[in-house]
Amino acid sequence: MPSVPLPSGSLPADTPPPATTRSRRRRYGILVPAALSAVALVLSACGSSASEESASNAQSCVDTSGDTIKVGSLNSLSGTMAISEVTVRDSIKLAVDQINENGGVLGKQVQLIGEDGASEPTIFAEKAEKLISSDCVAAVFGGWTSSSRKAMLPVFEDNNSLLYYPVQYEGLESSPNIFYTGATTNQQIVPALEYLKEKGVKSLYLVGSDYVFPQTANRVIKAYAEANGIEIKGEDYTPLGSTDFSTIVNKVRTADADAVFNTLNGDSNVAFFREYKNVGLTPQAMPVVSVSIAEEEVGGIGVDNIEGQLVAWDYYQTVDNPANVSFVRDYKAAYGANKPTSDPMEAAYVSVHLWKNTVEKAQSFAVADVQKAAGGVAFDAPEGLVTIDGENNHITKTARIGEIRGDGLIYTVWDSGQPIEPDPYLKSYPWAEGLSN
Repeated sequence: MPSVPLPSGSLPADTPPPATTRSRRRRYGILVPAALSAVALVLSACGSSASEESASNAQSCVDTSGDTIKVGSLNSLSGTMAISEVTVRDSIKLAVDQINENGGVLGKQVQLIGEDGASEPTIFAEKAEKLISSDCVAAVFGGWTSSSRKAMLPVFEDNNSLLYYPVQYEGLESSPNIFYTGATTNQQIVPALEYLKEKGVKSLYLVGSDYVFPQTANRVIKAYAEANGIEIKGEDYTPLGSTDFSTIVNKVRTADADAVFNTLNGDSNVAFFREYKNVGLTPQAMPVVSVSIAEEEVGGIGVDNIEGQLVAWDYYQTVDNPANVSFVRDYKAAYGANKPTSDPMEAAYVSVHLWKNTVEKAQSFAVADVQKAAGGVAFDAPEGLVTIDGENNHITKTARIGEIRGDGLIYTVWDSGQPIEPDPYLKSYPWAEGLSN
């Protein structure tokens, strides 16, 4: 298909004011008994109960009296998501090491405490509680799946602590206790759909993992499709970690859609793309656009199985700017010349530097001070300049559509030209009305 440029420009952010903790927890619709029980125990030990003390008054045990400050990393180092999350942990450590080499934060060296979420949302919530209440960290960096984020969210809100979440997600969320440094919907999924529309795509088949992100993302995709004359020819979900895609791929093949929109996560992508190739489907006949496959996953899937397919992110190893040249060099020096960089781990790296810059602007590690100072804090990131939107705790990002090539790297075939302002509730799109209800 010939290259067709898309209009570029920033999109306005327009999100509702933060809700109370009670209404936020009702909106997210998830409770984690083990983690919340732990919260109750901590509060009762202090002579209070969870019902008597609001999140905004939660007592912090962060110790700023010494020459170090603790932060946490919380990533899946085991289970189906380890294929994606180990490199995120590595990039967090790289950022911490670089910050320490340059004098630390407010004169303090940063001590990184790592935990394994083991690809299970309840474990993420339990380990988040440990990092906050036992290890007394000033901030936590990590999470990948939306299920893990939603499981952790009430823990961070009830403890009034900070999570920096580095992965693109389905939007329709904001919290004063989470900074979202991956793309929200209007910075990844919507540009991908606009790209496909400009390429003449008139029909899509939706394939995803069976959890929050794919289901919500596909609601957005279906609303966009209805408003733009695109037919949805099928929609299938499979549990995380699934390896049998013979039935789904056969349904995709017989549906004869113009393209597939893929929201599978983790190592399920390996089985999907191998089966896709086995039945003779090609990028030329029916391209797949993926939003959770980056350079690290390409190696696991096998380049031969995915060469020529498309992805939508905000960063690739091949982005050409001085900050990225330094980042790629430093990452490979630390973890091996054969280790690629990718969007989620770059966003995690960025999140640590944004935390540092915000703390230094606030001249404080206190949560309230960091929250107040966050708006307008920027970082010259490997993906390009990013800036925190203080109204919704998301950041500006440049959208990029990429093509996977034979060397295993991803090359930009289209970009937005400038950073797009975050619009997590899609308030600037008439076709998205009602999606956030």
